[in-house]
Amino acid sequence: MANDQMRLPSGQGGLMRFDESTSKIKISPGAVIILCLLVILIILLLHYFGKTV
Repeated sequence: MANDQMRLPSGQGGLMRFDESTSKIKISPGAVIILCLLVILIILLLHYFGKTV
């Protein structure tokens, strides 16, 4: 039974290499959090005021 299993190659020991791409747009993590909070606030306001129509 144990000999019937297929063995896969190790593939460089599980190490992966990622090339860092450079982008012209640089956004700090704090700015991303603030933008997310603003979007959430806008959605909540739209839900609140949209029900009165």
